[in-house]
Amino acid sequence: MSKRTVLVCDDEPHILHVVASKLRNAGFEVLTAEDGGEALELARAHHPHLVLTDCQMPELSGLELATLLHGQSDLAQVPVLMLTARGYSIAPADLEGTNIREVIPKPFSPREILQKVQHHLGMEALQSV
Repeated sequence: MSKRTVLVCDDEPHILHVVASKLRNAGFEVLTAEDGGEALELARAHHPHLVLTDCQMPELSGLELATLLHGQSDLAQVPVLMLTARGYSIAPADLEGTNIREVIPKPFSPREILQKVQHHLGMEALQSV
């Protein structure tokens, strides 16, 4: 089976590096973007199996990115996991018209992210990485 591809988008370089490293160490192919516009271009070019995005970013917010992905037939079913700053809430109505499967508050542990990615891709949790 070929590697699953995860697109990770966050404008904080530290978070981008930590999450991408954790996923790569677990065997995922990882694409990274520092803003929503770059993430949209990468998603259109590479069709990832899952998108993990920050909510508040330059160019396109995570919510705008998820809405645009959902509106594109070949990306509409790609699960999106949204990272949010503590205390930042997203109204349920805002999630309509997206494929956001879960909203994850910051701070989080890289292990938690790995488990959530595996869960939403229908994978059994692999050995702890």
